[in-house]
Amino acid sequence: MHIFTASGVLLGTMALLALVDNNPVACLLWLGAAMMIDGIDGTLARKYEVKTILPHFDGSTLDMVIDYLTWAFIPALFIYYFIELPPYFALLSVFIILLSSMFCFCNVDMKSQDNYFVGFPAAWNITAAYFYILDLPPFITFTAIVVLAILTVTKMKFLHPFRVRLFMPLNIAITLLWCGCATSLILSSPEHAVWAVWGWGIASVYFAGMCLWRTAQEWFD
Repeated sequence: MHIFTASGVLLGTMALLALVDNNPVACLLWLGAAMMIDGIDGTLARKYEVKTILPHFDGSTLDMVIDYLTWAFIPALFIYYFIELPPYFALLSVFIILLSSMFCFCNVDMKSQDNYFVGFPAAWNITAAYFYILDLPPFITFTAIVVLAILTVTKMKFLHPFRVRLFMPLNIAITLLWCGCATSLILSSPEHAVWAVWGWGIASVYFAGMCLWRTAQEWFD
């Protein structure tokens, strides 16, 4: 299982090489593949009790190292090179992403008891896909980066579709729908994939709704 987790660094390397080759589509696809491995490797490791088999190898540290690479570092560079930002704000955006992500990955309380992420979980690979597909005005993109970085240090809850047990089958199904539609939109323009726009939008609204609903529960309990 540790080999399966470690394969994420190979996919991250391919994403980085695609970035160097000025190929944003390939970069996002490689990051997406790494994200899928990250989504299921922990579940498989717990199922097969890998920690009892290799007690001296810390799979959590391995996972964190790869996650920082594929969820934060490479996506930050992707945003720097391929996403339009206001003049003189591109490098600042990278710094904001990388520094806020460090707080996220070092936060010992980054997950709630019911396995929601507490604060924005440095999902800059997903954010980069949104930026690429939506092609937002530069100042809106920069504002979104700042807002998400601020949310990192809040108590807002974000859904982990492979860990949260409530509605888990539906959460996973919506996640797969999002991934399929996002892949289609990355490979083609929204005008040529209207069905993907609708599926992607519905999935996005679902995730936002779950996050707001769980956060509201915390406020009113």
